[in-house]
Amino acid sequence: MSQPAERLLIWYGRHARSLPWRAGPKVRAKGVRPEPYRVWLSEVMLQQTTVKAVAPYFQAFLQKWPTIGALSAAPDEAVMAAWAGLGYYSRARNLIACARLVTQEHQGRFPDNARALAELPGIGAYTSAAIAALAFDEPIAVVDGNVERVMTRLFAIDEPMPGGKETVRARLQPLVPADRPGEFAEAMMDLGATLCTPKNPACALCPLNRDCAAVRLGTQQAFPVKAEKKPRPTRYGAAFVAQRADGAVLVRRRPPKGLLGGMVEVPGSTWSEQAPEADPPFSAGWRQLPKNVEHVFTHFRLVATVHVADCPADAAAPTDCWWAPAADLPEIGLPSVMAKIVEAALPDATKKP
Repeated sequence: MSQPAERLLIWYGRHARSLPWRAGPKVRAKGVRPEPYRVWLSEVMLQQTTVKAVAPYFQAFLQKWPTIGALSAAPDEAVMAAWAGLGYYSRARNLIACARLVTQEHQGRFPDNARALAELPGIGAYTSAAIAALAFDEPIAVVDGNVERVMTRLFAIDEPMPGGKETVRARLQPLVPADRPGEFAEAMMDLGATLCTPKNPACALCPLNRDCAAVRLGTQQAFPVKAEKKPRPTRYGAAFVAQRADGAVLVRRRPPKGLLGGMVEVPGSTWSEQAPEADPPFSAGWRQLPKNVEHVFTHFRLVATVHVADCPADAAAPTDCWWAPAADLPEIGLPSVMAKIVEAALPDATKKP
C-alpha cells in the first residue's frame, strides 16, 4: 500500500462520515461489506444529487422495499411516486428496470465486477465502479465530483472537466490499494466532501497535504478547471389547475418516456421556446395567476403561466385525466415543478397534514 493511501485510510478510520448505506470502518474491519442493494440504491440516488437530499429518500425506499426482490415487484407508479422531488426521473425508471433484470436474470444478485455491472440499466462508468469497489472490493478507481476535486489538486491536473475525467482516473488507479479498495473509495469521497471542499479547503488537516501539488503551488482554488458552460435557454408553457368543490384536483400522467416520464402532472401545454397558446383541458372560468412559476432544469429554465378554475363536485374528468382527492396530493408523487405550480394555485393543497 502506498504511503498516501495508508495515511488516507488512517484518517478515514477516525473521521468517516456515518451514512445509512455504508458499513463503516469498524464494521468493515470485521470483514463485513455493505449490502450491494443498499450501495446500488444509494449510488443511483446520489447521481447529480446531494447526500443531504438523498438520505430521507433512501430510508423511505428501504422501508417500502427492503430487498431488490421487493422493489422489482413494486408497481411503477408507486416507485415513481416515492421518487417524486428527487429529480432526474429517468433514474427512477432505470431503477425499476434494473431491479427487475437483476431479479429475473441474475437471481437477485448483482454482478460482482464493474464490467458486468455497467451492462445493467442506468449504471454507467462511475456507478459501476462505485458498486464494484464499495460492495465487492474490486480494486478500481472511483471518480465522483469530490474525488475529481481532490485529484486535480493533488496532481495539478489542469484539463477542463468533465473532459479530463480519464486523466483523473488514470492518475488515481495506481493509488488504489488492492486490500482495501472499497474503504479507499469512501475515504477519497469523504476527503473531498469534508476537507478538500470547493472553497476554503482545510489543507492543514488533510492527510494528503504533503503530496499535494496545489498546496505546494498555493493554487487550490484553481482546481478543478471547469469547461465553459453553455447558456441555459428558457422555455415557456402553460399549466391548468382545476379544483372541484370537494377539493379534488385534476391531474394526468405524463408519457413513460421523456422528461418527467411517467410522473403525475396537472394538464398543460408543451414547453417550447415561444410562449404557447393557452389551451385549457375544458371550458371553465379560467383565471390566470398574476405571477408565473419558474423552475430550473439541468438544460433549460421553464417559465409557466398558471391558470386556475373552480369546478362543481360532479364535474367529469377529461380523457386520460382523473380527479385526485385533496388528501392524496401530498403523496401522489408530483415532481417538484408540478408541486410548485399546484402550490402557486392552491397554497395549502400539497402540504402534508
